[in-house]
Amino acid sequence: MTVPFRRAGLLTILLFGTATTILSAAEKIPGTLTVHDSLTSPNQPATIEATLTWKGLLTETGLGGEPVELLVAGNVVATAMTGGDGRAFLLYTPKAKGAVPFTVRVGTTTRVAVTEAGANLAVWERRSPIMAVEMAALMEDPIGQGPTVTWPGKEAAGRRPMPDAAEELGKLTKFYYNVLYVVTQDKAEGTKDQVNAQARQWLRDQKFPVGYILVLPSSPEAFGAKLDELHAAGWKTLKIGVGRSKVFAEAFLQRRLEAVMVPEPAKGEAPRKAKVAKEWKDVRKKL
Repeated sequence: MTVPFRRAGLLTILLFGTATTILSAAEKIPGTLTVHDSLTSPNQPATIEATLTWKGLLTETGLGGEPVELLVAGNVVATAMTGGDGRAFLLYTPKAKGAVPFTVRVGTTTRVAVTEAGANLAVWERRSPIMAVEMAALMEDPIGQGPTVTWPGKEAAGRRPMPDAAEELGKLTKFYYNVLYVVTQDKAEGTKDQVNAQARQWLRDQKFPVGYILVLPSSPEAFGAKLDELHAAGWKTLKIGVGRSKVFAEAFLQRRLEAVMVPEPAKGEAPRKAKVAKEWKDVRKKL
């Protein structure tokens, strides 16, 4: 090949590469928006945290300077801009108690493709009793495996609920308790928001009552610290926990609160003062 032909070929490659770059720049980034459940009281402001990220070839980075909108019942009720880490904080004050489904979406922007995510805002009266339920106590174990207490991630879709768990928990929450679902996160299964979304979908699919989903790291002291934080924030009616793990039960017992373990744990696994229910049909008898 002669030198002129070699240069012509190089020029063609450079021009093609430049055109491709311009085309890519015109395309919108496929960002990912994530949110998690929030908790507040009627007529008290709630802070909804949303995170907008973009996943490159090697890393996932936050997308700053982008508009996001909070929608309740299809109406935009708050707007905010993402910071340098991709996080945005939206304020909303609900008027009545209950579970408020909400959606957060990317607003009008030339850089990011429209994306959205949803979660629930639990609006509870502070005087209403709260029951914490460990998600592991709601799921049957995989065949051939022992008890699992961390969130099973993508595998959750195929996990069956414990017999009568949804029906019994529905009875407990219909007229009396608000339910706080505690999910122990395995870091390999995704971010806090992703685990929150997976747990919400499983609960919905299995017809469990709507509640507030709390995702915590799998460390022995995590729930005890959160329990103290909730009580300090005024949620003092959280006095009972229904769970599967010894660590979960001990977090309540160490604070002179009640704990029920279900299903019946192996011998020696239940703390001395914990109540034990063989199955979910027995839980109400222990409260």
